[in-house]
Amino acid sequence: MPVLLSLLAAASLLSSCDSTPRERQEVVERETQKLDTLAERAADKLRVAGRRAARFDSVSRVRNRQPLDPAAEQAFSNELLGSYSAIGSLTPATIEPAFVQFMQQVRARRKQWSQRDWDYATAISRQLNAQFRAVRLDIKGRDELHIRALQTEFTALETSRDVKDLGEAVKQP
Repeated sequence: MPVLLSLLAAASLLSSCDSTPRERQEVVERETQKLDTLAERAADKLRVAGRRAARFDSVSRVRNRQPLDPAAEQAFSNELLGSYSAIGSLTPATIEPAFVQFMQQVRARRKQWSQRDWDYATAISRQLNAQFRAVRLDIKGRDELHIRALQTEFTALETSRDVKDLGEAVKQP
């Protein structure tokens, strides 16, 4: 906004009959320098944010290359799925309640999770989705629609966390 006001002031000087061409030229040069300074500051901030985003991405890639601990994954599965933790044995009748249980726990716990916790939740979600695909043809239509809505919600929550963490990484010194 200050830049706009400066430009308006410069424009009024340019149209003023009480100034000389040299005075108008000096005003334009001063305002141009101000714009150049603002552009340089913005470019510096973008470079810093870009480096921080790249560092966040690099850390995420390293984390994603590390295999999940099977015992920790099973414990996480037990916490999130309770009696539905034997994902491979879920049937068309039990797959929808398993998704409901999973999402209830995700909603309740997500704010305390680290990125690694999300990795475990994502692995469990993938297993649930694979089992869903295996039994999908025998699932009632309304249950399938509900499962699809829950899948979408999980993806939205996970993406929201990624965006939040990236935003925090970019802001940090």
